Amino acid sequence: MKKALIAMSGGVDSSVAAYLIKEKGFECIGATMRLHCKESEDASCLTSKDIEDARKIASSLDMPYEVYDFQDNFREKVIDKFVNTYKTGGTPNPCIDCNRHLKFAALMNKMAELSCDYVVTGHYARVAFDEKSGRYLLKKGLDESKDQSYVLYSLTQEQLSHILLPLGEYTKEETRQIAEKLDLELSQKKDSQDICFVPDGDYAKFIEEYTGEKFSEGDFVDLNGNKLGTHKGIIRYTIGQRKGLGLALPASMYVTKTSVEENKVYLGFNEDLFSKELEATDINLIFADEIKEPIKCTAKIRYKHKEAPCTVWQTEKDRIHIEFDEPQRAITKGQAVVLYDGDTVLGGGTIEKCL
Repeated sequence: MKKALIAMSGGVDSSVAAYLIKEKGFECIGATMRLHCKESEDASCLTSKDIEDARKIASSLDMPYEVYDFQDNFREKVIDKFVNTYKTGGTPNPCIDCNRHLKFAALMNKMAELSCDYVVTGHYARVAFDEKSGRYLLKKGLDESKDQSYVLYSLTQEQLSHILLPLGEYTKEETRQIAEKLDLELSQKKDSQDICFVPDGDYAKFIEEYTGEKFSEGDFVDLNGNKLGTHKGIIRYTIGQRKGLGLALPASMYVTKTSVEENKVYLGFNEDLFSKELEATDINLIFADEIKEPIKCTAKIRYKHKEAPCTVWQTEKDRIHIEFDEPQRAITKGQAVVLYDGDTVLGGGTIEKCL
């Protein structure tokens, strides 16, 4: 009998994923990762209530259940990178790093220790094996409104061969219906929305408290270098931002660039936010070991961004260059760019700069 380690958060998705895998005849072990949150923190974080919910579901499915403390790993791989990206003028995506380093690295180590064959999560995405290429592929979930393939682009061939994503074949509504049929009290439990370690959304305050640093005021300037006002610390601004600038301007202006070296935030107009090219580093390719010649595909530069046609070529072992058919708005350093061929993820990387 195949064994599966189920990542359980106490929410609807992971609970239904556990049920579906159990129904397929797997020997299952439930596991919750304690990453950051403490008892007294905001309810949007993983709390003792979430752990108790997960424990109850595991018990109802007759599954052993464990809680693993990965807080040190999470601090190093996710929080520290989050803070450093903002400090160096970028905008991070910590959910991608959490999936990469915790769910599909640390948890897979536990999988091996327990002699399990698979890790199971409640992500809305699919894994398939392509006989022709002999490679595992990552595909979008059938419910495109919930598709989470963007945050999973860093999965390796070895990891994909040991991952089961049962919810990729379901819509969110179907998942909730399964939960209701199982008489799970959490069937209407809300999905978590915020960054788990910044539940109030005030990431600048979090960074200052976490680092003990205060980020000094500096100049807002236009693209010609003319001073427009004073900003409150460079970590508070990201490309494309219009609200919260605290300036009385004759027309709407947006953050087009931040300069850590100058401690300046550059403002321009909407048309100044568009670029056709970018470079990305720290790449992971799923469809092949390398891009040997330019390929046509589509790319997303943010989680909620609409895919856009582009041409991609690999310039170095760990770097790709992307040229879009049409200029894209607010390409942002630190965000992930993910490549698609239809519903298949080709790979992706971290945006280093736009051109």
